[in-house]
Amino acid sequence: MLHSLYEFWTSAAGNSPLEWVAVITGFACVWLAARESLWNFPVAIFSCILFAVVYYRSQLYSDSLLQGFFILMSIYGWYEWLYGGNRNTALVVTRTRPWEWAVVGVGTVVFTLGFGYYLRHHTDAALPYWDSFTTAGSLGAQYLLTRKRLENWLIWILVDLIYVPLLWYKDLHPTSGLYAVYLILAAYGYVEWRRAARVAAVTPTPVS
Repeated sequence: MLHSLYEFWTSAAGNSPLEWVAVITGFACVWLAARESLWNFPVAIFSCILFAVVYYRSQLYSDSLLQGFFILMSIYGWYEWLYGGNRNTALVVTRTRPWEWAVVGVGTVVFTLGFGYYLRHHTDAALPYWDSFTTAGSLGAQYLLTRKRLENWLIWILVDLIYVPLLWYKDLHPTSGLYAVYLILAAYGYVEWRRAARVAAVTPTPVS
């Protein structure tokens, strides 16, 4: 019994200190995003650099490459949150446009099938289609987040539900636990942003 508990703790402790630092900073950036704090972007950039290495070592190549996109989107989102609103003002929380839903939906299907096929037949990637789907969903969710679209949190909830067992299967136990916490944060973020969207909808736009 004690031996089994020791093995579980050793496994849950993670593969390296690098993964733990990535997990802690990953938690911080999502919490800050749920609170609509601009600090989520610099923290996200640092966390993504670490996760790129963690995923690559675990043969999750699609998710490793995804971190590079997140870094670029974090830079873009940082600017958009500051100046992407009316008359170069700060963005407010709004609903996702129908054309944005169409782009995210079609893009997710195309990316999942195309990149999943490539990973399956040309690499030693583990779970290529699941890897590709979570990557595609994350791309869509991150774009909507940079535009402060409320429904980005709904996509994150779906993606996190898949990431938890996938990462546990790949022995990334701290990271799997992080995504379980992300589920809670995504639900919290949705509630907070929905409240912010209601406020923004009834607040007159200032005239310069």
